[in-house]
Order: sequence, then structure tokens, then C-alpha cells
Amino acid sequence: MPNNPADDSEPLPAPTALPGPAHVWQYPAHNLLAWQPQGVMDDELLDEIGEWLCTIEKASPPEKRFVDFSQLTEVAVRTNHLFEFARKRAEQFAGITPVKSALFSKDWVGFGIARMYESLMRGTPIDVRAFRDRVTAAIWLDVPAEVLNLEDKPAHSH
Repeated sequence: MPNNPADDSEPLPAPTALPGPAHVWQYPAHNLLAWQPQGVMDDELLDEIGEWLCTIEKASPPEKRFVDFSQLTEVAVRTNHLFEFARKRAEQFAGITPVKSALFSKDWVGFGIARMYESLMRGTPIDVRAFRDRVTAAIWLDVPAEVLNLEDKPAHSH
């Protein structure tokens, strides 16, 4: 396997912070956008990230996304709101280059929401997968596993 996601011999390029929701990293070297929402994931936060994604996608859509639910204290998204969000995302994204979107959660509730979103997005250009471990998500996204730890502090873009 020539591209080993566990090989950390090269230093990782620093991510850049983006305007929009807090805790978002962009890794241009990996064509990856990562988001780690904090606190309560509710309908309002879901809408906020949806609007922000539309803006980013119009500029230059990254091919890969990683959403890390590990810092959520509560998931309070209504099921019908998730259905509506998925429908809107599929419509807004029509005709754009397909993207891979990995959703990570060790928590069963967050993972359940991620699995539901994965099934709702089937057949759209947004290829969503839910993961319970970062290494498997890194392999699927074809990025170094360390990147998905989101431990580095992004440099703010000017």
C-alpha cells in the first residue's frame, strides 16, 4: 500500500481557519475541510453549517469533508429537520463535483444521526459515511490519520 495513512514521517502542513462557524479547519494540501462543532448540535446549528457550506461551495468546494462530533455535549436535532436539511443540501449541491463527507462520532446518538444522514444522502453527489473511529475515516478520505485528530491550531487566513 504506497499511500499509508499511518505514516507520519513528513510534517503535516498547517491548516488555515476559515470565516464562518467556530472550530473549522481547512487543509488545502489534502483538499479537506474539517469541522468540530462544540456544545449542543441543534436545528439552528445545523442550518448555520448548511448556509456556510453553500457559501464555501460557491467559492471552491473541497472534495473531502470531516465532521467530528466528539466535542458535542448534546444532540438535539429533530428527525424531520434532518430530513429537510438533507433534501436542501442535495438540491443546493446539484451539478457540482462530488464530495466525500465523513461524519465521526463515538457516541451512539451522534453516530445514529450520522448514519441517518448517510442514508438520506445516498444517490446524491455528496457521498456521506458515518464512522466510529478516525483511522477508518482517514483511510476512506485518503488523508493522514493525524490530520483528523484536529489538534493543531489553524492559522487565520487574511
